[in-house]
Amino acid sequence: MSLRTTLIVVLVLVIAAAGASLLAAPQLPERVPSHWNAAGQIDGYSSRETSMWLMPGMILGLSLLMLYLPKLDPLRKNIDLFRPSYHWMVIGLAAFLSYIHGLTLLAGLGYAFNMTSMIIPAFALLFAGLGFLVERAKPNWFIGFRTPWTLSSPTVWEKTHKLGGLTMKIGGAGALLGLLLPPESGFLLSMGCVMAGALIPGIYSYWVFRREQQGSK
Repeated sequence: MSLRTTLIVVLVLVIAAAGASLLAAPQLPERVPSHWNAAGQIDGYSSRETSMWLMPGMILGLSLLMLYLPKLDPLRKNIDLFRPSYHWMVIGLAAFLSYIHGLTLLAGLGYAFNMTSMIIPAFALLFAGLGFLVERAKPNWFIGFRTPWTLSSPTVWEKTHKLGGLTMKIGGAGALLGLLLPPESGFLLSMGCVMAGALIPGIYSYWVFRREQQGSK
């Protein structure tokens, strides 16, 4: 996906999020739910204005940062090798934040639902999607598993990101199992799967680096 198309999609999501805020505004109370505990229960509130505009602003600002920050990377030519996948990830994150914004507005309008149960499938999909990006990532300073060992060896980078793509996909699939449990337990299981999917490649990168160093002696 091109940069231009990505920007258009992001702007559509921002406009949709802002439009939803304007539509909901007449019915929103002064204090809108803005935080939920692991059990999916409301435990924090924000002002109506903050709830309406914070997330659209975050979607726009974060997306622009992610799209243009890699241009500062000395290895940006490597990023160009997997730019289409990276752009899809930016869109996926923007869509995820838009989804959260929609849920926040619905909660403010009085709709009852368990936030944990609503978030788990979307977060699992996002995390698994990151796996597809990671397995395509080439050495750079902004994206991927940037451990001292992956940054020191192209071979370690390649092997680590191949494994990381797999563990993140498995972690995302495993996170869905949280839907089978009570919300609080499901949240802990889902976070455990995600953390394992992210930590295993980092540990593996050290192991591969040590083996590579031992083999070169």
